[in-house]
Order: sequence, then C-alpha cells, then structure tokens
Amino acid sequence: MEILIKALQLILALVILVTIHEFGHYIFARIFGVKVNRFYLFFNPWFSILRYNPMKGTLEVIGWNKKDGTPRAALTLKVGKEHTPRPDGKPTWRDTIYGLGWIPLGGYCDIAGMVDETKGVDDLASEPQSWELRSKPAWQRLCVMVAGVVLNFVLAIIIYVGISFHWGDNVVRFQDMAEGMDFSEEFLGAGFRNGDILTTLDGQPIDATDYSVMWDMIQPGARVGVLRQGAPAEVVVDESLIRSVATKGKDYMPMEMRIPAMVAQTVRGEGAAAAGLQPGDRVLRIEADTTPSLTEFFPALDSRKGSTADMLIMHADSTTEIIPVAINDNGKIGIKLLSPLEIFPLTTVRYSFFESIPRGIELGVDRLTTYVKSLKLIFTKEGAQSLGGFGTLGDLFPASWNWYSFWQITAFLSIILAFMNIIPIPGLDGGHTLFLLVEMATGRKPSDRFLEIVNTCGFFFLLLLLIYANGNDIFRYFFK
Repeated sequence: MEILIKALQLILALVILVTIHEFGHYIFARIFGVKVNRFYLFFNPWFSILRYNPMKGTLEVIGWNKKDGTPRAALTLKVGKEHTPRPDGKPTWRDTIYGLGWIPLGGYCDIAGMVDETKGVDDLASEPQSWELRSKPAWQRLCVMVAGVVLNFVLAIIIYVGISFHWGDNVVRFQDMAEGMDFSEEFLGAGFRNGDILTTLDGQPIDATDYSVMWDMIQPGARVGVLRQGAPAEVVVDESLIRSVATKGKDYMPMEMRIPAMVAQTVRGEGAAAAGLQPGDRVLRIEADTTPSLTEFFPALDSRKGSTADMLIMHADSTTEIIPVAINDNGKIGIKLLSPLEIFPLTTVRYSFFESIPRGIELGVDRLTTYVKSLKLIFTKEGAQSLGGFGTLGDLFPASWNWYSFWQITAFLSIILAFMNIIPIPGLDGGHTLFLLVEMATGRKPSDRFLEIVNTCGFFFLLLLLIYANGNDIFRYFFK
C-alpha cells in the first residue's frame, strides 16, 4: 500500500509538471500563429489511451493509426460537432490532436516545422509554411523553446506562495536549537563559542521568525545574551567584528545551526543497516570522538573511512549501546539524516496573501540556488552512483498521503525539471535554445540535417542516462 501511495503521488506530480511544461510551448506557439499538431500527456508509442480531435468532434478510447495513417480506435465517441479549417489557413486550437499516452515518462508538444528527435529533414522537405515554426523569426522561436522552462519555475513559485499562505512556515526558534550554533572565525574571535544558544539581543528576547538577527548582532555595542553549557552569558560586540565581516561576500554565513546526527532512514546494504541502526537513533560518539552535532560527526567518519568503528548510539527510548558500524571508502555509513524541523520544536509563522508572494519568490529562488550548487556532486564517483530514476523520485514522497509534503516536493521537482531542461544538451529545450542563440548572434541558421543529427544523438544520450538512473534504482533495491 505504501508503494502504491508513493506511486500515485509521483504520477499526479508528473501530470501537473508535464502538462504545465508542454502548455508553455503550446501557448507561445499559438501566440505566434504556429500550428501544433499534437499535445500529449505521457508518451504513446503504438497507441493512445485517449485521443481527442476537436476538428472532427471525436474522442477515441484506445486509438491507433494503421500503417497507411488511417486512424482507428476501440471506441469512438461523438463529443462535438465537426468543423472545417479556416479559409485563410491560419491554425486554431482545433487543429491540434490532444491525447493521453500510456507511458508516464513525460509528454510532448508536436510543433509544426520544428526539427527534433521525432522529425528530420525528410519530414520538412516541402516549402516552409507561414504557420510553421521554421518560418518564424529567431526571437519567436526562442520564446517557444524557453516557455516550458519558464512556466515550470513560475509554477514552483505559485506553489510556494500557496504553501506560505495556507500553511505558513515552520521554523525553529534560536532558543529551541538545543545544540546551539556554530560560529564563523570572526564571531569566535568576538567572544562567541560553538554551542552557544542565542537567547536575547540588547536585553530583548530574540524573535523566533527574525533570522536577520544574525546581522543585527554586528551593530556597534550590541549585547547578545547566550546560554553557554547551561549557564547564561553575554557577548558585547565591538567594532573589530564589524570591520572583519565588512569585506565578506554575500554568501558569508556568520553562524549555522548545530544539528544532531540522528537517523531518519538507513540505506540497504550499507554499514548502518547491517549494524541494525534504526530511525530515531542518534550517534553520540565515534570511537574516542564525541559527536554532539554534524560538525563533529562528518570529520569523525571521514578520518575512519574504509574501517569499522565502535559508535555510541542513543536509541529513541533514550537507552544507549555501543555498536560497531562499517564506514565505506567514501566516509559514509549509509543513513539519511533527520532535518532540524524533524528534531526540534517548531514555531509556525503565518503570512497574509500579499506577504506570501515575496515569501514564495524567496523560497523558489533559494531552492533553485541550492539545487544548482548541489549539481557539482553528480560529477564525482559517489554522485554518479547515487543517481536515481523514478524509484528514487517516488521515495521522495511520504508513505501516507500528505498534501503539505506533496506540494513541497512537487514545487521542488518543478524547479528540477525547469533547470534540467535548460541545460544545453541536444534534445532538451536547452539544446534548441543554444542553437537559437548562436543563430541570433551570428545571423546563420544551422542546417536542418545538422539539427536532425545532434538532436538524435542527444535523444539517445538522454535515453542511456534514463536507463542508467533507473538501473541504479533496481540495483540498490535487489542487491543492497
């Protein structure tokens, strides 16, 4: 049942994301008077589950085409009146066949006069027509190509706005960060200590929602109250701290939350699972190194990569036990960690409708930035091994239906889909965009034969990548 619920959530998310993405291409093609032959959710090799022809006013159930192109269907329903093409030849929405395929791996928008992996120069041998994409200026073709990516990112922001308005934000107050904070070198020099729990600023309790407080703390003479090893203390900020952080870049982080090393899930076949670690377990010590937070946990693992280490584990019932755990050659034991929102008490921040708009934009940009930064891991051996397909995507969703989690994950997947599609790989929107930008810069359009070859190569590359990613899922499920 858990697998079914995850699968249903994944399919619903794909329906939303693919439809929005392809609609972006569709609507801009229509704005510029380009005919769209077919608009499909999911792929339909050999047959379609549903096929709607507005020009004929028919809806076909289990439809296919004979070798000569004649349409056939198991059941044909009359759902509207028959229409004729416009006398001036301009395409309308009725010139598009709308369908539902049976392979839920994506979808497509078949745009007339576009060279892609499904059409080559032989399909475009006739003279260009005014309603074909190849007849349009480069800037219009560029708008059609990037529209899907843009709509996916806009969708993510809209979802984040809705989440902020309906559910608000769950935040951890500084006072509830039981392990305190890790401070930058400059803040340590000013008198702070790693593990300090922030309590007051200039004698006033720190607002749970005011995360700009970390910058307010560097004002001249600011008095910061902390709880240090259970006892109250105060740090008075002087101008030396202000001068030392003034030269730091925009990505400078003066402090970060200390997070306990607590198990959310173990990975089959890795050291933690073999040793019997369970969700909720906390690693307190690795050999002689105490690990109150991830700051100490990761270096302790890294220094013992490729060995077995005795770890002091505190179970969810507060009992402790020393367990030998194998650490792989990458310094990992095969666990997913609990997030701070799953460990510490939460405070809910509510937003009005208008307040939720900038918050949604902020979340969308933040998620995109974080994802782009994480992509560098793909080019490592460990990153390549961690690539996953639809099984990995399904595992992102909770085992029981939860609308908050569903929309959070769907928004993030929308950002991933947008960014991955704009990567300049032939066969993706980014590949078409790259060739269009070159054309606009040089004034020379690549030949249709060239576009046919590179798009076909890109298609097979993406197919191999898809097979590899889903193969990783299968391997991890059966052999780890």
